[in-house]
Amino acid sequence: MPRLAVLTQYLLPKQAINVLAGKVAGAHAGKITTAIIRWFVGRYQVNMQEAAEPNIAAYSSFNEFFTRALRADARPIAKADFICPVDGAISQFGDIELNQIFQAKGHYYSTEALLAGNQPLADYFIDGKFATLYLSPKDYHRIHMPCAGRLKKMSYVPGSLFSVNPVTAEGVPGLFARNERVICEFESQHGKFALILVGATIVGSMETVWHGVVNPPRSRDIRTWEYADRAINLQQGEEMGRFLLGSTVVLLYPKDVLAFNTDWRAGKTVKLGEAMANSL
Repeated sequence: MPRLAVLTQYLLPKQAINVLAGKVAGAHAGKITTAIIRWFVGRYQVNMQEAAEPNIAAYSSFNEFFTRALRADARPIAKADFICPVDGAISQFGDIELNQIFQAKGHYYSTEALLAGNQPLADYFIDGKFATLYLSPKDYHRIHMPCAGRLKKMSYVPGSLFSVNPVTAEGVPGLFARNERVICEFESQHGKFALILVGATIVGSMETVWHGVVNPPRSRDIRTWEYADRAINLQQGEEMGRFLLGSTVVLLYPKDVLAFNTDWRAGKTVKLGEAMANSL
C-alpha cells in the first residue's frame, strides 16, 4: 500500500492540484469557509485553544486560519543556543557525511543538490549538521528563527511537488532536493547557516517576512535575491516565514558548531521554542 501511494504521486497532475488548492484556500466563502475549517479542525484535532484567535468563524479564508498566530504564551523560548524553529516531527537529523544528508532508509541526497548546485555554499557545510523537520496538516505553520541571524541571500528553486510525509520520504529518492524550495542563507555568531523551506503537494505558497509571497509566481528558472546591503536582522524565536499548507524545513549548519540534544530522535514530535542544540 505505501508503494502504491508513492507510485500514484508520479502520475498526479501536482501543479494543477496546487493551483486548485490555492484558489480554494484563498477563497472568502463565508459559511462554506467556516464549514471547511470546522471539518479540518475536527479531522486533524487542531488545538484552537493555542491560537491567538480561537473562534473558527473569525477566519475569512482557509489560508487565514492555516497561518493563524499562536497566543503569545503558547510557545515559551528555551534557554538554548539553538531552538526548534517549528511545530512538527523530526524526520531525520545528525551529521552530514562529507556532503551526504540522510533522508530515510536507503536514501541519501547531497548538499549540492539541495542547494541547487551552489557548490561554494555546499562545501561550507561539509561534515556539518542537518535537521529535517516535517510539518503535518494539524501543525502551526509559521517558521521561526533557530538562532539570531542576518539574512544574506534568498533563492527560489523550481521543482517537483511530491508529498513530504514519511511514506514518501522512504519511497522517493532525493525528495527534498527534487521538490520546489526556498533557500534562505543567514550569517550568525555561529557562522553561516541555511534554512530551507521545502514545498509539497497542495502547498499553495511559501512566504517570508521580508519578501512576502515567494511563490506563486512559479518559474522554470532559479530566482535569487541578495540582501548583503540591507540590515535584515532576525532574533532567535522571531518569525521568518510561513507555509500555506504543510511541508518540511531543512536546517544546515557547519562542522564543529553545535551538538543536538540527547533526547532528539527521528519521529519525535517537537514544538517551536524547544531546545534543539547547544554550541560546542
